[in-house]
Amino acid sequence: MAAWPSGVGRVILDQTDSTNLEAHRRAAEAPVWVLARRQTAGKGRRGRGWEQSDGNFAASMICAPGGAPRDWPNHSFAAALALDDTLAELTGRRELCTLKWPNDVLLRGRKLAGILLESVESHLVIGIGVNLIAHPPAERLEEGALAPTNLMSETGVTVTAEAFLDTLAPGLHHWQDRLRRDGFAPVRTAWLDRAAGLGTTITARLPGRSLSGNFSGLAEDGALILDTAQGREVLPAAEVHFS
Repeated sequence: MAAWPSGVGRVILDQTDSTNLEAHRRAAEAPVWVLARRQTAGKGRRGRGWEQSDGNFAASMICAPGGAPRDWPNHSFAAALALDDTLAELTGRRELCTLKWPNDVLLRGRKLAGILLESVESHLVIGIGVNLIAHPPAERLEEGALAPTNLMSETGVTVTAEAFLDTLAPGLHHWQDRLRRDGFAPVRTAWLDRAAGLGTTITARLPGRSLSGNFSGLAEDGALILDTAQGREVLPAAEVHFS
């Protein structure tokens, strides 16, 4: 296990409303990780809630990433790579997980983890939730949602949230440093090497319409490239569903 990154704070809470909100409140301490054993108002993408069972992982890191704010979404890809590295180290099996655009980690094709980015002024919050020992039942999911899973039931691996953070934090530091030093290109290449559904037919759902086509790759800014019967679409945001 790599050492905890120098200069990065670590706050462990029994309970908070949302680790993303708590991280925002600690902007003056950035960079700092905030982990909560329980959230009362966890946040997911597009305003959805994130259900956290006891023993699962919920943490957020706030930093001042520098550079142009238009490039900050690329930190989501860095976080996904760090999550994949962490899971590979804990399970000893790199092949188990894949990365679903734009910000999920899948274990054997089921949703294991999600990433939520939020920015305010000069700071970026990277929120991460991982189903370590439990996952929501199917009846609580919205229609069409990817089936969830958890690390313990799929692999037999048990790990505390604190131990998971100790492995994840150095990994994220590594990929963020790579992003700052070398730009998005190597991060993009590494992400595509682990991408779920690449080269297959997928459906991208946008407000008011859906598009189906071949998932052909990522644009230089991280947008999804979809080759449809009507031509190529480059999508900066969408809900992706596999056929």
